[in-house]
Amino acid sequence: MPATPRTVGLVTKRGRAEAADLAAAIAERLRSRGVTVLVEAELAGIPGARATDKAGMVQAADLIVVLGGDGTLLGTARLVGPREVPILGINFGGLGFLTEVSAGDAMGAVDRVVAGDYALDRRATLAVRVLRGGETVAASQVLNDAVINKSALARIIDLHTSIDGEYLCVYKADGLIVATPTGSTAYSLSAGGPIVLPAVGVTLLAPICPHTLTQRPLVLPDSAVVRVELRASDQEVLLTLDGQEGVPLQDGDVVEIVKSPHVVALVRTGTRSAFSLLRGKLHWGER
Repeated sequence: MPATPRTVGLVTKRGRAEAADLAAAIAERLRSRGVTVLVEAELAGIPGARATDKAGMVQAADLIVVLGGDGTLLGTARLVGPREVPILGINFGGLGFLTEVSAGDAMGAVDRVVAGDYALDRRATLAVRVLRGGETVAASQVLNDAVINKSALARIIDLHTSIDGEYLCVYKADGLIVATPTGSTAYSLSAGGPIVLPAVGVTLLAPICPHTLTQRPLVLPDSAVVRVELRASDQEVLLTLDGQEGVPLQDGDVVEIVKSPHVVALVRTGTRSAFSLLRGKLHWGER
Protein backbone atom coordinates (compact mmCIF):
# COMPACT_ATOMS: atom_id res chain seq x y z
CA MET A 1 0.00 0.00 0.00
CA PRO A 2 1.36 3.50 -0.83
CA ALA A 3 2.49 5.74 2.01
CA THR A 4 -0.05 7.91 3.82
CA PRO A 5 0.79 11.60 3.29
CA ARG A 6 1.42 13.68 6.41
CA THR A 7 2.16 16.99 4.65
CA VAL A 8 0.03 18.03 1.66
CA GLY A 9 0.50 21.03 -0.63
CA LEU A 10 -2.43 22.70 -2.41
CA VAL A 11 -1.93 24.47 -5.75
CA THR A 12 -4.84 26.23 -7.47
CA LYS A 13 -5.40 27.75 -10.87
CA ARG A 14 -5.14 31.50 -10.50
CA GLY A 15 -8.35 33.45 -10.91
CA ARG A 16 -10.66 30.48 -10.25
CA ALA A 17 -12.67 31.29 -7.13
CA GLU A 18 -14.34 27.88 -7.13
CA ALA A 19 -10.93 26.19 -7.09
CA ALA A 20 -9.90 28.32 -4.09
CA ASP A 21 -13.14 27.45 -2.29
CA LEU A 22 -12.61 23.74 -2.86
CA ALA A 23 -9.00 24.07 -1.70
CA ALA A 24 -10.24 25.58 1.58
CA ALA A 25 -12.65 22.66 2.05
CA ILE A 26 -9.91 20.13 1.30
CA ALA A 27 -7.57 21.89 3.73
CA GLU A 28 -10.17 21.65 6.49
CA ARG A 29 -10.70 17.94 5.77
CA LEU A 30 -6.94 17.30 5.82
CA ARG A 31 -6.34 19.18 9.06
CA SER A 32 -9.14 17.23 10.74
CA ARG A 33 -7.08 14.12 10.00
CA GLY A 34 -3.88 15.59 11.41
CA VAL A 35 -2.32 16.42 8.05
CA THR A 36 -0.15 19.54 7.69
CA VAL A 37 -1.35 21.77 4.83
CA LEU A 38 0.91 23.96 2.68
CA VAL A 39 -0.48 26.61 0.32
CA GLU A 40 0.81 29.32 -1.99
CA ALA A 41 0.57 32.98 -0.96
CA GLU A 42 -2.78 33.42 -2.74
CA LEU A 43 -4.38 30.95 -0.31
CA ALA A 44 -2.62 32.18 2.83
CA GLY A 45 -5.99 33.07 4.39
CA ILE A 46 -7.02 29.41 4.73
CA PRO A 47 -7.16 28.69 8.48
CA GLY A 48 -4.30 26.55 9.75
CA ALA A 49 -2.47 26.39 6.41
CA ARG A 50 1.17 27.38 6.09
CA ALA A 51 2.11 29.62 3.16
CA THR A 52 5.17 28.87 1.04
CA ASP A 53 6.25 29.20 -2.58
CA LYS A 54 5.75 26.35 -5.02
CA ALA A 55 9.41 25.32 -5.00
CA GLY A 56 9.39 25.06 -1.20
CA MET A 57 6.13 23.12 -1.31
CA VAL A 58 7.56 20.55 -3.70
CA GLN A 59 10.50 19.98 -1.36
CA ALA A 60 8.42 19.65 1.82
CA ALA A 61 5.17 17.93 0.80
CA ASP A 62 4.40 14.20 0.71
CA LEU A 63 1.59 14.92 -1.75
CA ILE A 64 0.55 17.87 -3.88
CA VAL A 65 -3.09 18.41 -4.84
CA VAL A 66 -3.45 20.54 -7.98
CA LEU A 67 -6.83 22.20 -8.55
CA GLY A 68 -6.80 23.50 -12.11
CA GLY A 69 -6.20 22.31 -15.64
CA ASP A 70 -3.37 20.32 -17.17
CA GLY A 71 -1.34 23.52 -17.48
CA THR A 72 -1.45 24.10 -13.73
CA LEU A 73 -0.30 20.54 -13.15
CA LEU A 74 2.50 20.84 -15.70
CA GLY A 75 3.82 23.96 -13.97
CA THR A 76 4.08 21.99 -10.74
CA ALA A 77 5.48 18.84 -12.35
CA ARG A 78 8.50 20.67 -13.80
CA LEU A 79 9.66 21.49 -10.25
CA VAL A 80 9.49 17.96 -8.87
CA GLY A 81 12.93 16.76 -10.02
CA PRO A 82 14.26 13.71 -8.18
CA ARG A 83 11.79 13.78 -5.25
CA GLU A 84 8.95 12.04 -7.10
CA VAL A 85 6.38 13.70 -4.85
CA PRO A 86 2.94 12.36 -5.90
CA ILE A 87 0.55 14.79 -7.62
CA LEU A 88 -3.24 14.47 -7.48
CA GLY A 89 -4.97 16.50 -10.20
CA ILE A 90 -8.47 17.95 -9.71
CA ASN A 91 -9.81 19.17 -13.06
CA PHE A 92 -10.86 22.82 -13.30
CA GLY A 93 -9.59 23.23 -16.86
CA GLY A 94 -10.60 21.91 -20.28
CA LEU A 95 -9.84 18.38 -21.47
CA GLY A 96 -7.98 17.32 -18.35
CA PHE A 97 -5.84 14.42 -19.58
CA LEU A 98 -3.63 14.75 -16.48
CA THR A 99 -6.13 16.21 -13.98
CA GLU A 100 -8.71 13.50 -14.41
CA VAL A 101 -10.53 13.76 -11.03
CA SER A 102 -13.63 15.96 -11.30
CA ALA A 103 -14.36 18.67 -8.74
CA GLY A 104 -17.38 16.70 -7.58
CA ASP A 105 -15.23 13.66 -6.81
CA ALA A 106 -12.42 15.63 -5.20
CA MET A 107 -13.25 15.08 -1.53
CA GLY A 108 -13.68 11.35 -2.01
CA ALA A 109 -10.38 11.15 -3.89
CA VAL A 110 -8.57 13.05 -1.12
CA ASP A 111 -10.07 10.72 1.50
CA ARG A 112 -8.84 7.67 -0.41
CA VAL A 113 -5.34 9.09 -0.76
CA VAL A 114 -5.08 9.97 2.93
CA ALA A 115 -6.20 6.40 3.70
CA GLY A 116 -3.44 5.06 1.41
CA ASP A 117 -5.96 3.75 -1.13
CA TYR A 118 -4.34 4.90 -4.37
CA ALA A 119 -1.84 3.96 -7.04
CA LEU A 120 0.96 5.89 -8.71
CA ASP A 121 1.19 6.35 -12.47
CA ARG A 122 4.87 7.17 -13.08
CA ARG A 123 5.25 9.27 -16.23
CA ALA A 124 8.50 9.66 -18.16
CA THR A 125 9.97 13.14 -18.60
CA LEU A 126 12.55 14.71 -20.91
CA ALA A 127 15.67 16.58 -19.87
CA VAL A 128 16.21 19.59 -22.12
CA ARG A 129 19.23 21.86 -22.36
CA VAL A 130 20.36 24.64 -24.66
CA LEU A 131 24.03 24.75 -25.69
CA ARG A 132 25.54 28.00 -26.92
CA GLY A 133 29.18 27.87 -27.92
CA GLY A 134 29.44 24.52 -26.14
CA GLU A 135 28.17 25.96 -22.83
CA THR A 136 24.81 25.15 -21.24
CA VAL A 137 22.77 28.36 -21.06
CA ALA A 138 19.40 26.86 -20.07
CA ALA A 139 18.14 23.53 -18.76
CA SER A 140 14.80 22.12 -17.65
CA GLN A 141 12.65 19.01 -17.36
CA VAL A 142 9.38 18.61 -19.25
CA LEU A 143 6.47 16.22 -18.87
CA ASN A 144 4.76 17.00 -22.18
CA ASP A 145 7.09 18.48 -24.76
CA ALA A 146 9.86 20.80 -25.84
CA VAL A 147 8.99 22.89 -28.90
CA ILE A 148 11.29 24.92 -31.14
CA ASN A 149 9.12 27.45 -32.94
CA LYS A 150 9.57 30.57 -35.03
CA SER A 151 7.73 33.79 -34.32
CA ALA A 152 4.60 34.69 -36.28
CA LEU A 153 6.47 36.95 -38.71
CA ALA A 154 9.63 34.88 -39.15
CA ARG A 155 10.49 32.87 -42.24
CA ILE A 156 10.84 29.08 -42.27
CA ILE A 157 13.72 27.99 -40.05
CA ASP A 158 16.32 25.28 -40.64
CA LEU A 159 16.66 22.69 -37.88
CA HIS A 160 19.66 20.40 -38.36
CA THR A 161 18.68 17.28 -36.44
CA SER A 162 20.71 14.25 -35.35
CA ILE A 163 19.79 11.15 -33.37
CA ASP A 164 22.44 9.45 -31.19
CA GLY A 165 25.10 11.39 -33.08
CA GLU A 166 23.87 10.30 -36.52
CA TYR A 167 22.58 12.93 -38.93
CA LEU A 168 18.82 12.62 -39.51
CA CYS A 169 17.79 15.55 -41.70
CA VAL A 170 17.27 19.29 -41.90
CA TYR A 171 13.72 20.17 -41.00
CA LYS A 172 12.75 23.22 -43.03
CA ALA A 173 9.64 24.08 -41.09
CA ASP A 174 7.88 26.44 -38.73
CA GLY A 175 9.27 24.38 -35.89
CA LEU A 176 9.76 20.98 -34.29
CA ILE A 177 8.03 19.25 -31.37
CA VAL A 178 9.86 16.69 -29.22
CA ALA A 179 7.31 14.98 -26.99
CA THR A 180 6.89 12.27 -24.39
CA PRO A 181 4.05 9.72 -24.62
CA THR A 182 2.19 11.93 -22.12
CA GLY A 183 2.64 14.85 -24.52
CA SER A 184 1.38 12.84 -27.49
CA THR A 185 -2.15 14.14 -26.82
CA ALA A 186 -0.98 17.76 -26.64
CA TYR A 187 0.68 19.90 -29.35
CA SER A 188 2.13 16.86 -31.09
CA LEU A 189 -1.37 15.55 -31.80
CA SER A 190 -2.30 18.84 -33.48
CA ALA A 191 0.79 18.51 -35.68
CA GLY A 192 -0.28 15.06 -36.88
CA GLY A 193 1.63 12.97 -34.37
CA PRO A 194 0.35 9.61 -33.08
CA ILE A 195 -1.39 9.01 -29.78
CA VAL A 196 0.91 6.91 -27.60
CA LEU A 197 -0.07 5.22 -24.35
CA PRO A 198 1.92 6.62 -21.40
CA ALA A 199 3.56 3.30 -20.55
CA VAL A 200 5.20 2.95 -23.99
CA GLY A 201 8.90 3.87 -23.93
CA VAL A 202 9.27 6.23 -26.90
CA THR A 203 10.08 9.82 -27.81
CA LEU A 204 8.16 11.60 -30.56
CA LEU A 205 9.42 14.05 -33.21
CA ALA A 206 6.74 16.07 -34.99
CA PRO A 207 7.68 18.84 -37.43
CA ILE A 208 5.38 21.86 -37.52
CA CYS A 209 4.25 22.72 -41.07
CA PRO A 210 7.31 21.24 -42.81
CA HIS A 211 8.17 22.57 -46.26
CA THR A 212 8.79 18.99 -47.40
CA LEU A 213 5.51 17.11 -47.06
CA THR A 214 7.26 13.73 -46.73
CA GLN A 215 8.77 14.79 -43.41
CA ARG A 216 6.25 13.10 -41.16
CA PRO A 217 6.17 12.56 -37.37
CA LEU A 218 8.76 10.06 -36.21
CA VAL A 219 8.71 7.66 -33.25
CA LEU A 220 12.08 7.02 -31.58
CA PRO A 221 13.15 4.75 -28.72
CA ASP A 222 13.21 6.69 -25.47
CA SER A 223 16.95 6.02 -25.20
CA ALA A 224 17.56 8.35 -28.16
CA VAL A 225 19.63 11.51 -27.77
CA VAL A 226 18.05 14.21 -29.93
CA ARG A 227 20.20 17.19 -30.94
CA VAL A 228 18.78 20.05 -32.97
CA GLU A 229 20.98 22.88 -34.24
CA LEU A 230 19.18 26.07 -35.20
CA ARG A 231 20.10 27.82 -38.45
CA ALA A 232 18.03 30.97 -38.53
CA SER A 233 20.00 34.20 -38.55
CA ASP A 234 18.15 37.43 -37.76
CA GLN A 235 14.96 35.59 -36.80
CA GLU A 236 13.03 35.27 -33.58
CA VAL A 237 12.94 31.64 -32.47
CA LEU A 238 11.79 30.32 -29.11
CA LEU A 239 12.21 27.03 -27.25
CA THR A 240 8.98 26.46 -25.31
CA LEU A 241 8.88 24.05 -22.37
CA ASP A 242 5.51 22.39 -21.74
CA GLY A 243 3.89 25.37 -23.45
CA GLN A 244 4.70 27.58 -20.45
CA GLU A 245 8.34 28.64 -20.25
CA GLY A 246 10.15 30.24 -23.16
CA VAL A 247 13.89 30.35 -23.92
CA PRO A 248 14.95 32.67 -26.79
CA LEU A 249 17.29 30.87 -29.19
CA GLN A 250 20.10 32.26 -31.30
CA ASP A 251 21.51 31.14 -34.62
CA GLY A 252 23.84 28.21 -33.98
CA ASP A 253 22.27 27.18 -30.66
CA VAL A 254 21.95 23.44 -30.06
CA VAL A 255 18.96 22.00 -28.21
CA GLU A 256 19.74 18.61 -26.70
CA ILE A 257 16.87 16.43 -25.48
CA VAL A 258 17.21 13.09 -23.68
CA LYS A 259 15.07 10.97 -21.41
CA SER A 260 15.32 12.28 -17.87
CA PRO A 261 16.17 9.93 -14.99
CA HIS A 262 13.29 11.54 -13.08
CA VAL A 263 9.60 10.74 -13.41
CA VAL A 264 6.38 12.51 -12.46
CA ALA A 265 4.18 10.39 -10.19
CA LEU A 266 0.48 11.03 -10.85
CA VAL A 267 -1.99 9.77 -8.27
CA ARG A 268 -4.73 7.45 -9.52
CA THR A 269 -7.64 6.73 -7.18
CA GLY A 270 -9.92 4.88 -9.61
CA THR A 271 -9.76 2.12 -12.16
CA ARG A 272 -10.23 4.20 -15.31
CA SER A 273 -8.06 2.81 -18.12
CA ALA A 274 -6.07 4.74 -20.70
CA PHE A 275 -8.54 3.67 -23.40
CA SER A 276 -11.50 4.85 -21.33
CA LEU A 277 -9.78 8.21 -20.83
CA LEU A 278 -9.19 8.60 -24.57
CA ARG A 279 -12.79 7.70 -25.42
CA GLY A 280 -14.12 10.19 -22.90
CA LYS A 281 -11.79 13.11 -23.58
CA LEU A 282 -11.71 12.80 -27.39
CA HIS A 283 -15.36 11.75 -27.78
CA TRP A 284 -14.56 8.69 -29.82
CA GLY A 285 -17.62 6.89 -31.16
CA GLU A 286 -19.91 9.88 -30.72
CA ARG A 287 -21.83 11.49 -33.55
